[in-house]
Amino acid sequence: MASVSRPGRTRAVAFPRLRGMRTSNLPMAVPSGRALAVGLALLAAGVLAYFGARESSLFALRSVRIAGAPPSVASHVRAALAPLEGRSLVGLDQNAIEHRLSTLPDVAAATVDRDFPHTLLVSVIPAHSIAVLRRGPSAWIVSSDGRVIRSAGRLESPKLPRIWVQRATTVDTGATIDDVDAARAVSALATARRARFDARIAAVRAGDQELTFVLVGGLEVRFGDSTDMPLKLAVVQRLLPLVRGSSAYIDVTVPERPVAGGNSQLSTSG
Repeated sequence: MASVSRPGRTRAVAFPRLRGMRTSNLPMAVPSGRALAVGLALLAAGVLAYFGARESSLFALRSVRIAGAPPSVASHVRAALAPLEGRSLVGLDQNAIEHRLSTLPDVAAATVDRDFPHTLLVSVIPAHSIAVLRRGPSAWIVSSDGRVIRSAGRLESPKLPRIWVQRATTVDTGATIDDVDAARAVSALATARRARFDARIAAVRAGDQELTFVLVGGLEVRFGDSTDMPLKLAVVQRLLPLVRGSSAYIDVTVPERPVAGGNSQLSTSG
């Protein structure tokens, strides 16, 4: 007689209980409706307070403190910020203000910070005057980044080198020099300043393949072009005590073989 198999008994398997967690505590993880309402109310109050501060006179700009700028530059900075007087410090766009100040011809860079309740702090890096740009009888002071700072008298700033441009050249205060050769001359002067080239430069001539410093006293320093300027300047610094007063020029077009005067070869060894 065939045996009839009985269906197996279904067994229930319990999931392991998470260690340290009680099922009775699960409802506590969900915030109550009252807590949500309070949180939303606080958020709304903060937003309203912010926009209220932007529009009210509670934090109105009343004074500007400027650091790092000489009086003439500071006056230009104050004039640029004058339209902001009375506006709330909360709503001021610091990046926009810094960009506005950086466009001033005598300002290289500026940073601003808010000093509540009514003061704006401005730290200025003034643009360095590096040359006098000459066009016929007219003259302008030029910064190391090639911007025209302001107009000047022909005899003003006698210690600054002169850079001459043709009469047809357009020169606008606040704009960058658009004459290619004059821009090369300014760039070379900026490199010389960074290299601490201490000889007094009276004028600079620049062209496609010519870059020449005319030193006070008439000695010409001929660089050929603007490549390897730090090396060429270092060679000139070393040679100047040897040739000053006895040569009309120093040619460092090939800095490894400098030439002074007519045909004299000068060795830089030793």
